[in-house]
Amino acid sequence: MEFLTWLFPALVLLCTQQHRCIRAMTDIGDYIGSNIEISWLPNLDDLMKGYARNFRPGIGGPPVNVALAIEVASIDHISEVNMEYTMTVFLHQSWRDERLSYNHTNETLGLDSRFVDKLWLPDTFIVNAKSAWFHDVTVENKLIRLQPDGVILYSIRITSTVACDMDLSKYPMDEQECMLDLESYGYSSEDIVYHWSENQDEIHGLDKLQLAQFTITNYQFTTEMMNFKSGQFPRLSLHFHLRRNRGVYIIQSYVPSILLVAMSWVSFWISQSAVPARVSLGITTVLTMTTLMVSARSSLPRASAIKALDVYFWICYVFVFAALVEYAFAHFNADYMKKQKNKLKARRQSGEVNVKNAIVLFSLSIAGVHQELAISNRHHRIPRSLPGSYGTIEIETGETKLRSEMKLDRKSGLKSLFKPIDADTIDIYARAVFPAAFAAVNVIYWVAYTM
Repeated sequence: MEFLTWLFPALVLLCTQQHRCIRAMTDIGDYIGSNIEISWLPNLDDLMKGYARNFRPGIGGPPVNVALAIEVASIDHISEVNMEYTMTVFLHQSWRDERLSYNHTNETLGLDSRFVDKLWLPDTFIVNAKSAWFHDVTVENKLIRLQPDGVILYSIRITSTVACDMDLSKYPMDEQECMLDLESYGYSSEDIVYHWSENQDEIHGLDKLQLAQFTITNYQFTTEMMNFKSGQFPRLSLHFHLRRNRGVYIIQSYVPSILLVAMSWVSFWISQSAVPARVSLGITTVLTMTTLMVSARSSLPRASAIKALDVYFWICYVFVFAALVEYAFAHFNADYMKKQKNKLKARRQSGEVNVKNAIVLFSLSIAGVHQELAISNRHHRIPRSLPGSYGTIEIETGETKLRSEMKLDRKSGLKSLFKPIDADTIDIYARAVFPAAFAAVNVIYWVAYTM
C-alpha cells in the first residue's frame, strides 16, 4: 500500500513532462512549416555556374560604373608630429553585375559575408593611407546585398591611418585640409569609372563627431583623373577642412608667457640697492620662459617653418631678457654717477689745496718783489725783468687758465652726448615703456595671425 502511494505521484509527474515535450516539438514544427517560406529564394548555385570572379562584369565592353559612399564612424587621432590622422569609416560600393541577376522574386538578398570571396570586387584602395585594417569582431564587418537586376551593394568597415600634409606656420591659429583619396589600383578608366553616389550629399555621422583639438568647418567631394605611365586612373577625394581649437593653447602657453613677462616688470618697482632680489627675479623669469619654450616645442615636429607660437615665445623671451638688461644698465649708470661724484669731490678738494698753495706762492713772490725794489732804489736803477714778479705770474696764470678752460669745454661737449641718466629715472621710464611696447606688439601679432 505504501508502495502505491509513492508510485502514483511519480507517474503523474512523468506524464506531465512528456506532454510538455510533445507540445514544444509541435510548436517548433508549426513554426518551421508555416512562418518560414524559402521557396522564393533563388538558387545561388545556379547563379554561380559559369561565374568567373577573375573578370570584371562586361569585360570587353564599356567600363563598370562604381558608386562610392562614405559614412564616418570616428576620427580618433590627428598628429602634427607624424602629420597623419586615424579614421574609421564605412565604405559603401555599388555596381552592376548582370551575371548575378535573377527573376525569381523582387526581393533583395542579404548574403553572408563569406559569399564575398566568390564575387568580383573593385580593387579600391586608399591612396594616402599609411596603414589600414578591417574589423573582424565578432565576425568580419562586411555587408553584401544582391538585387534582382544584378546590382551589388558591398559595404566594409575600415580603420586607416592616413597621411595629411600640414602647414604649421600659423600654429596654433592654423586651419588644415586633410584628404581621403580613393582609387582603383589595377583597373584604368577603360575598365572602371568611379563616381560619388547620388545619395552622398553629406557625410553621415560627421556632424556628431567631437574632436579634441579641431573643429570640422567644411568638407567637399572631388573627382579627378590621374595620369600615370600605365594609363589614366579615376580618383575620388574627400576634403576635410579643420580649424584648430585655440582655447587649450591660450591657457597652457599664451597666458603663462604673458604672466612671466608681467612678472619681470615687478623688478622696476624694486629698489636699485636690492641687487640680489632684482637679479634673482630676472634670471628666474628668463629660465622659466626657456623651459616653457622647450616643453611646448617637444610636441611639435622639427619643421623648418617658423610657427606662430615660436614667434610669440621669442617676443616674450626678448621682453623678459630686456627687463634683466634694463637693471644691468640702470645699475651701471648708478655706479658711474657715484664714481663721477667721488671724482668731482676729489677735484674740489685738490682745487682747494691748489688755491692755498697759490696764495702762499703769491705772497712769497710779492715779498720778493718789494725786496728787489728796495735794493734797486738804493742803487738808483730799475730792474728790467724781475724773476718771480707779479706781472710774470699774472701772464702765466692767464695762459694756463685759458688752456684749462678749452680742455674742459671739449670734455663737457663729449660728455653731453653720453650724459648718464639717473637709475631711478630709468626705472620710471621702464614702467611705462615696457607695458606699452608689449601691448603694441601683441596687437600686431594677433592681427597678423588671426586675420
